[in-house]
Amino acid sequence: MKLKETLNLGKTAFPMRAGLPNKEPQWQAAWEEAAIYQKRQELNEGKPSFHLHDGPPYANGNIHVGHALNKISKDIIVRSKSMSGFSAPFVPGWDTHGLPIEQVLAKKGVKRKELDLADYLDQCRQYALSQVDKQRDDFKRLGISAEWDNPYITLDPEFEADQIRVFGAMAEKGYIYRGAKPVYWSWSSESALAEAEIEYHDIDSTSLYYANKVTDGKGVLDSNTYIVVWTTTPFTITASRGLTVGADLDYVVVKPQNDSRQFVVAEALVDRLAPTFGWESFELVSHHKGSALEYIVTEHPWDEAVEELVILGDHVTTDSGTGIVHTAPSFGEDDYNVGMAYGLEVYVTVDERGLMNELAGPDFEGQFYDKVVPTVLEKLGDLLLAKEVITHSYPFDWRTKKPIIWRAVPQWFASVSKFRQDILDEIDKTAFHPSWGKTRLYNMIRDRGDWVISRQRSWGVPLPIFYAEDGTAIMTKEVTDHVADLFAKHGSVIWWQRDAKDLLPPGFSHPGSPNGDFTKETDIMDVWFDSGSSWNGVMNARSNLAYPADLYLEGSDQYRGWFNSSLITSVAVNGHAPYKSILSQGFVLDGKGEKMSKSKGNIISPNDVAKQYGADILRLWVASVDTDNDVRVSMDILGQVSETYRKIRNTLRFLLANTHDYKPSVDAVGYQALGAVDKYMMIKTNQLVASINQAYEVYDFMTIYKAVVNFVTVDLSAFYLDFAKDVVYIEAANSLERRRMQTVFYDILVKLTKLLTPILPHTAEEIWSYLEHEEQAYVQLAELPVAGDFEGQEAILEEWEAFMVFRAQAQKALEEARNAKVIGKSLEAHLTVYASQAVKTLLASLDSDIALLLIVSQLTILDEADKPADAVAFDGVAFKVERADGDVCERSRRIDPTTRMRSYGVKVCDASAKILEENFPEAVAEGFDVSV
Repeated sequence: MKLKETLNLGKTAFPMRAGLPNKEPQWQAAWEEAAIYQKRQELNEGKPSFHLHDGPPYANGNIHVGHALNKISKDIIVRSKSMSGFSAPFVPGWDTHGLPIEQVLAKKGVKRKELDLADYLDQCRQYALSQVDKQRDDFKRLGISAEWDNPYITLDPEFEADQIRVFGAMAEKGYIYRGAKPVYWSWSSESALAEAEIEYHDIDSTSLYYANKVTDGKGVLDSNTYIVVWTTTPFTITASRGLTVGADLDYVVVKPQNDSRQFVVAEALVDRLAPTFGWESFELVSHHKGSALEYIVTEHPWDEAVEELVILGDHVTTDSGTGIVHTAPSFGEDDYNVGMAYGLEVYVTVDERGLMNELAGPDFEGQFYDKVVPTVLEKLGDLLLAKEVITHSYPFDWRTKKPIIWRAVPQWFASVSKFRQDILDEIDKTAFHPSWGKTRLYNMIRDRGDWVISRQRSWGVPLPIFYAEDGTAIMTKEVTDHVADLFAKHGSVIWWQRDAKDLLPPGFSHPGSPNGDFTKETDIMDVWFDSGSSWNGVMNARSNLAYPADLYLEGSDQYRGWFNSSLITSVAVNGHAPYKSILSQGFVLDGKGEKMSKSKGNIISPNDVAKQYGADILRLWVASVDTDNDVRVSMDILGQVSETYRKIRNTLRFLLANTHDYKPSVDAVGYQALGAVDKYMMIKTNQLVASINQAYEVYDFMTIYKAVVNFVTVDLSAFYLDFAKDVVYIEAANSLERRRMQTVFYDILVKLTKLLTPILPHTAEEIWSYLEHEEQAYVQLAELPVAGDFEGQEAILEEWEAFMVFRAQAQKALEEARNAKVIGKSLEAHLTVYASQAVKTLLASLDSDIALLLIVSQLTILDEADKPADAVAFDGVAFKVERADGDVCERSRRIDPTTRMRSYGVKVCDASAKILEENFPEAVAEGFDVSV
C-alpha cells in the first residue's frame, strides 16, 4: 500500500474547467424537459405573492447587453423570491407596434402605400412575431426562468382589447380630448412624438436679431420705433403673430447715433446688445415696464397685412436675446399658451415632411424648414440687425436621430393636468430604488404637458373614435366596450377591414348623424399607451398575477417612458399607481465609459459572451456592478469576472471533493460538539446567509457579489480551508476532528450553492447534481437558507476577530523570516510568541491548536517581557521565527521531533504512526510503499 493512500485526499468528478458555453444549453434543455419553472410555481402555490411586472422590450433584432442587464436582474430577483417563500411567477412581454418595424419593412422594399392595408399590417405582425421568437431564444440562453410559452405581446388581440378598455375608461372620465396645440413633430417619421421619444443633442443654429415696426404705440411708443426680437428658429417668423414681453421687466427705447430709427430692448441687455448691433453711441430715450407695452401693435417684418400684438408672458427672461420673443402659436408650447390667452392665430406654415407650405408664402413654399435662412434674410432686409451662429441643445427623434420641430396639428391628447395632483400623490406613496428616482419622476409629472397619444402611422392600435356627420367625436363607454370586444375576437386589424357603421354596436344612432353615416379615426395610439396599459392587459388580466405589481424594474430612461405612461393610465382609470415600488438601473457603456454604437464597433452581444464565456459569467457581471449608476462592460471586464468565477467554482469544488465520503445523516457533528474554529466558521456562514438574504430583499446584487467573493477568498481560501487540509487530509477518516470540519464544509457547500442559485443557476445546478444526499432533484426547487441564532455567537465572533488580528501579525513575522531565508514554507517554522496576559488569555480561550491555525510545525508561548531584541514586535505581542526542530514527517509534511523511521518502512511522526497503526494494520504489517 502506498503511504499516499492513507491520506484522505479529496475526490470529485466535478470538473475544474466549467465548460459553460457547452454545458449551459444542456442544463436549460433539462430544466425545460423537467418543467422546473412550473414545478417551482406549484411548490409556491398558496404562499405570499411577489409580482415583478416585465417592461416589454421592443421586438426588433437580437438582444443587446442592456437587455441582458435588465432581464438577468429581473431573473435574479424573481428566483430569489421564489426560493424565499414567495409565489413569484414571471410573465415576460414584448412591445410590438410602432415605427421601427415599419422602417424595417421599408428597408426590405415593402411599400406601404402600394399594399392593401390589411396585408401590410399582417407583414408587420409576422415580422414582429419573428423578432419575439428571436429574442425569446436569446433570453432563454441567459438562463432566464419565465412563462416563455405564455408571454404577453402587445399585438395579441386580448391585450389590444384591454388597452382599448383603458382608453375607454379615460375617455369616460373626460381625460381624452382633441386639440391643435403644438406637439413634438418628427418630419423624418411624419408623426407626432411623445416626450419619451425625444432625446437632446447639441446643434449649431443661425440666430437672428430683427425689428418689428410699431404701427400703434398706444400713446406709449412713438412712431419710427421698432421692437427688437431674437430667434434661433428663423422659419417660425413665417407664423409669428405676436411679440411677448415680461410684465415686470424693464425696457428702454434706444436711439443709436448712427441710425434714424429707435429700438425697444430690455434695459438689462442694452450694454450686451450695443456692440452686436454696431451701436457705438446711443441715447436712452425712455423707460417702460413691460406691462405698459401690452397691446401695442406692430407690423410683421414682411407681411404688412399681419399685425403682431405685444403681449405679456411669464416665460420671457433676460438671460439671452433681447428680452422680447416673437410668438408663433403654431410652433411652441409657451407661444401657444400665451397666444391662446390673447386670441392669436394658430398659423401652421410647415407640412408633415418639414417643408414650408403655401401658408408660408410663395417665396418659401416647398423649401425645407431648416434651409430657409437665406430667404428669411432677404425678406427681413434692413430690419435685420444682426445674425450669429450659436450652439445649443435641441430635441431629436430618438429613432431616426433627426431634429424635430414643434408643430400645431390636430391631435388627440390624454389629459395630465386634470388629475396631476393625484398622480403626484401616488408617487409619494411609491418606494424607489435608488431613492432619487422619486424626485425625478415627481418633477417630470409636475412639469409635463398633456400627453399626445395620436400617431399618424399604420402599425399600431387604432384610436377607437368615431365621428358623426356633424363632426362630433364619439367615444362613449358603449362604443369603446364594443370595439374592445371586437378586438379581443378579431384583433385590431378589424378596424381597417370594416366600415365605421359595422364597427359600431348594432342599432347605434347619434343625433349628429341624422342619415346614420359615421366615419372612423385613422390615427393610431402612441406605443407608450400600448405598454403603458400593460398593467391592465397583463397584471390585471391574469389570474396568477396581481395589480398593482410589487415592482417595476427598467432603465433610468423609463422615468419619462414606461414608468411615466403606466402611472398616468393607472391613476386615470383606478386612482392608484400600477406599482408599489420602482427599481431603475443606469445605462450600459463600453469599457471606456462610452455609449455603445454599431458605428464605434463597441457593441457587445450577449450571445457572443455566452459562446465565449458562458451566460453565468454575464450573470455574475450583472451582480458585480453598481446599477444605480451607468455601468461598464467589455470582453476584458468579463474576462476579469471570469477569473472571479473560477475562484468561486474551485472553492466549491474543494468543498465537494472533501465531503465525498461524508454522509450527513451519519457523520454530521452537532454544533455543541464542534471545535472552536468550526463553530466560528458556522457563525461566519450564518452571517453570510443573513447579509445575502437581506441584500436579495433590497435588490442589492453588488453586496451579494462582494460578500460571496470576500467569504470565498478571505474566510475560506485564505483561512479555514488553508489549514483544514492538515486535518481533513491527515486525520483518520472517521476521526472526530475530520468529521467536525466536514460538517462545516458540507453546511457551507449546501448553503452557498443555494445562495448563488439566483445569480449562477447553471453552475449551482451542476454542483447540486453532485450532492446526492439532498432531497430536491434540482437546487431551483430548494429554499434559500435562513440565518439561525447560535448560542454565544457574539462572544465567539469577538474572540475570533481578535485572533484574526493576532494571526495577521504572526503572518507578517513569518513573511519577514521567509524573506530572510530563515524558513521556506510556514510549516518549517518554530514560532515563539512573546505575549501579554491579554493575548495569552485570548489564545487560551480559543481552545484550539494555535500552531495548526497558523500552519507552523511548532509553537511556543512566553511572556512578553522576555522578548529578544530581534523579535518582530506589535502592541502586546512579539514574534521570533526559527527553523523547527526535528525531521519532516513523510505523511503530514510537518517537522516534528518525534519523526523517525518506523519498522514498516516509513518516516513519520508519532501522531501519524498512531493513525497508521490503528487504521491500516495490514499495511503496517506488510510495510508501505513511499513512492509517489
